[in-house]
Amino acid sequence: GIGAVVNMDGTSDRKVVDSALRIVETLEHRAGKDAEGKTGDGVGILLQISHTYFSKVAKEAGIQIGGKREYGIAMFFFPQTKEKYEKAMQTFEEVLKEEHLEFLGWREVPVDPDVLGTKALDSMPHIMQAFIKKPDDCEKGLEFDRKLYIARMVFEKRDSETYVVSCSSRTIVYKGMFLVKQLRLFYHDLNSPDYHSAIGIVHSRFSTNTFPTWSLAQPFRLLAHNGEINTIRGNRGWMEARESVLSSPALGDIKDIRPIIQPGMSDSASLDNVLEFFVMSGLSL
Repeated sequence: GIGAVVNMDGTSDRKVVDSALRIVETLEHRAGKDAEGKTGDGVGILLQISHTYFSKVAKEAGIQIGGKREYGIAMFFFPQTKEKYEKAMQTFEEVLKEEHLEFLGWREVPVDPDVLGTKALDSMPHIMQAFIKKPDDCEKGLEFDRKLYIARMVFEKRDSETYVVSCSSRTIVYKGMFLVKQLRLFYHDLNSPDYHSAIGIVHSRFSTNTFPTWSLAQPFRLLAHNGEINTIRGNRGWMEARESVLSSPALGDIKDIRPIIQPGMSDSASLDNVLEFFVMSGLSL
């Protein structure tokens, strides 16, 4: 249930996005669905952040984002109720301020709920994007992404009801409890001819050891992963045990981002958490 399309020369174009979506749309045989036949276990796509697209929509929303990779985008699955999601949004802005990052603005992600089945619609989160400015004294790419990673991890410790789908200056994830053909129909961003990328990673999920939820759809932030990890309890325990002696010059004091593995997630999500920590920390796997 996985696939990838890459322009090897790094050129971003629309063809990669369309090709990746076509891959996942042919993977219906790998996807689970409910008895109604209208709600899927999970489908998603990981793409590069398209400056061609986001410079246009940010301007329409009155958000000044600057040049390519001068900003990061955090994609959120917020709680459904207005009181809860407004509180969570405020908390994220506070965390950014504490981490010396400048918040640029919120964008409500344009979606079409009418394509969803009953179960997916009943549990559909409030989907928003936050734009964050790159500090002037910070290099583009990995160095900026490290700051975004720390901010996201600090936020997760304060708000257990919100799921951060992705938070990066380089990549973004669109996913949900979809049938394979619903991904493109639900997210309007994916249909824009201005949305370009040099990579596209897709996943169509058949749940085996967890129940379907919006947050457990894949890809995760680095990983699209098939199959169960039979030693997951032991792996999580060993990682937790090692956290007390882990250190990283690139991340500084990691006490504010522990635990590294987000509680209550799937085996694939736990592996993604660990991979992400090592990439951001600069430590060797």
